[in-house]
Amino acid sequence: MVLAAPQSGCAVLFRYGAVVLFGVSADEERSLLEDVQVREPLPRPETEVVELRIDDDRSNGPHVDGGVIFVPDENIQRLQVIAEALAKSVVLAHYESTIAAVFDRIEPLAQNLNDRGRGGRVRELLEHIGHALLSEQRMVGRVEVREKPEALWDDAELERFYPQLDREYELRDRAVALERKLDLISRTARTAFDLVQQRSYLRVEWYIVALIVVEILLTLYTMLWPK
Repeated sequence: MVLAAPQSGCAVLFRYGAVVLFGVSADEERSLLEDVQVREPLPRPETEVVELRIDDDRSNGPHVDGGVIFVPDENIQRLQVIAEALAKSVVLAHYESTIAAVFDRIEPLAQNLNDRGRGGRVRELLEHIGHALLSEQRMVGRVEVREKPEALWDDAELERFYPQLDREYELRDRAVALERKLDLISRTARTAFDLVQQRSYLRVEWYIVALIVVEILLTLYTMLWPK
């Protein structure tokens, strides 16, 4: 959704909570963000600032050079494509920092598995598995980081332009790296969880064996020393 700012510029809103602003003042930015209702807002939102220039030389077409995005005019479809690349970039930045923190917590678990062959607390393991699954679902299902914007299919110019944005912000490479980390977190937690379950099953089996032995001993006692 594209909203015109009160004085100049515009804001592009995405359903997964990202907002991209073009040509708005600091006061307008605060006002627009206050009006946007975000469900489950981040305590410290990710931000990224990019320089966008109007290039009078239309022969070059829209392109990225030295971190600066050049466009021939303020075409809304083109701005939407730029906004989508930037929105995906900040979403990836959020998950990169979040997953890095999860990696710090999962490392002792993997070390424990390597040194002692033991898992951890069941609740903690389930939290790791749930976090990995939820992050992957949101990144793949909602954000669709590795998918191309729909506007590309009907516009040859945007079809040539978007790969430049993809390379500039390394969207596909970062998404692949995150998916691999999520898979590693999930596999590590599942392995530890399986070990915990096996130990629980083994403990239950020993309890059953102990009860059977006690029952046999009681039966022998009543047979050998009847009242």
